[in-house]
Amino acid sequence: MQLSVIIPVLNEQGLIADFLVDLRRLLPAAELIVVDGGSDDATCGLAAPLADKIARAPAGRGRQMNAGAAVAQGEVLWFLHADSRIPANAAESIAEALTDPSVAGGCFSLMIVPARWILQLRDAVGNLCVDLFGIALGDRGLFCRRSAFIAAGGYTTDPLFEDANLYRELRRIGSMRRVTATIKTSARRYEALGPFRTSIFYGLIMLLYWAGLDPKTLETFVFHYASSRRPARLGGRIRPLDRFTTTT
Repeated sequence: MQLSVIIPVLNEQGLIADFLVDLRRLLPAAELIVVDGGSDDATCGLAAPLADKIARAPAGRGRQMNAGAAVAQGEVLWFLHADSRIPANAAESIAEALTDPSVAGGCFSLMIVPARWILQLRDAVGNLCVDLFGIALGDRGLFCRRSAFIAAGGYTTDPLFEDANLYRELRRIGSMRRVTATIKTSARRYEALGPFRTSIFYGLIMLLYWAGLDPKTLETFVFHYASSRRPARLGGRIRPLDRFTTTT
């Protein structure tokens, strides 16, 4: 089963080369597709010799991931963020989950590193949300059959919860699996915005999303919260909605 890995990026020159080298080592047979959203640094130049394809799309994870899916050749699409570290058995975990033809796709378990007790609690609650409520966001490494992705209509272009929206649509097509293998992702956005307050705020936003609150209202809440914090610790690279469009 051919696997295409789709990686949306924007100004990730500090991460992308090591990330792609690690992916190639662990996934030698996979197609690696980097989708740039308009980087003004060396991201594309560093990625070009390491990826199978470089695609470009307007900034926005939904648009970028749709663009990557459009040029992918694999039967299985795996959407992965550049600040993630995948487990050694990632490909096997995906293949095992999709052995059952009724399964449309799934996601991985998540660990935010470096670990703090509040982030460990957040990880546990997040895993529970996936299992009980069927809500999974991007840092969990969403994967699905190409046919299911097309049937679901791909990602929305909303700035918030485009990953959760896709996951929900995929659940209408077939069952979804959270595999026990764990993706590790950087705590950089939590550290920039304040890990405790951000974890609590994140939990509230997820609850309101599950309850069906208007997405535009949620976007307003997130924008004002992120704008009120201090992104300077990330060199000014974090955009107001980045925190919630990238972390599950």
